[in-house]
Parts: sequence; C-alpha cells; structure tokens
Amino acid sequence: MYRVYEVIEVLPNGSRQTVAVVPGLEFAKAALADLAKRTHDECMAVDAKTHQVVMQLNVESAKLQATKRVFQIAYDEGVALLRTQLLKPQSYIVMSVIGNEAAKVALSSTQHYDLFIVDHPAPEETRREMVDWLRAHYPKVKILAINPLNQQVSNADYNVPQNAPENWLAIIYQALANSVSTCGG
Repeated sequence: MYRVYEVIEVLPNGSRQTVAVVPGLEFAKAALADLAKRTHDECMAVDAKTHQVVMQLNVESAKLQATKRVFQIAYDEGVALLRTQLLKPQSYIVMSVIGNEAAKVALSSTQHYDLFIVDHPAPEETRREMVDWLRAHYPKVKILAINPLNQQVSNADYNVPQNAPENWLAIIYQALANSVSTCGG
C-alpha cells in the first residue's frame, strides 16, 4: 500500500499552500521537482498521515547554513514521530521516511544533510545495508545508528542503544555542533 504525500509550496508570507496530493514517494518526488521548477519559493513533500517532511527543494542557502538538517530512516512510524518531536525544539529540520527504499528515493537527489539517523526496529542486515548505502552516497555526513541491545552497525559513526535517549540526544547535539554542512558524494 502506498503512503500519501502532500506537495506544499511555502509562500513568501510563510503560509503553506498544498499544491498536490499524490500516492507514493516516487510521484511525490516528481511533483515536488515539477513545482520547484515553476517557483522560487521553498517546496516540500510531507507525509499526509504523519505530517513528517520527507523532501525539500528551493530552500534558501542562508536558511540551509543557519539550520542543521537531520534525515531519519525509521522502521516504525510511532518511533519516528517521537524522535522528531524530541529534535524539533532544538530548531533542527528533521526529515523522516519509513524504510530503506523510501530513504533511497528521497535521497536520490543530492541535498544538504548534517546527520543521518538509522533507527532500531529492523533486522540488523537491513540497517547495515542502509548505513553502507549512506556511507557510499554521503561519505562526509555522520551516521548515528540506534540499536537494539547487544547490536551495533559497523560503518556507522555512532552506535547507541535504543533505550537510552539521553545518550543518543547528547550524540546528536555534539555531532550537529561539530558538523560541516555538506551535500552527498
């Protein structure tokens, strides 16, 4: 079953206008790219159910430099929402997708990110595959793997247990304070 996405234009006065509602991330990506070609305003694709931002285009370079951007690959919607709620008060822009395939679609157009988070509720092999893909496509961006007990994902920059939010929050704050803004490979 496809997720539904809203393609939104952020108008100069800051209000948001939904331009399209489409099924599936591929269609959202195409609609977002089309909208971004027709306007200079910031554009975004948002999961219609969770309201999580999954992609953005036409973001002002000053805004990109002033704000840290986190891309979260989650495998459970509830956990993704909770983590986003914990990070947004810090003024981070958090983009979230559910699953590796959605992440690869959303990340197929190189954009600026400061940190990737790979969540815990997926098999170790699935998570390792995602970390390896991120490392290949975004070699300079730090990767935080949040893990079930007694697991670690090799090739991630940081590995923390899932049941210790104080640890992974501290790592996120440190990693973002020290990050050098970069785009993919």
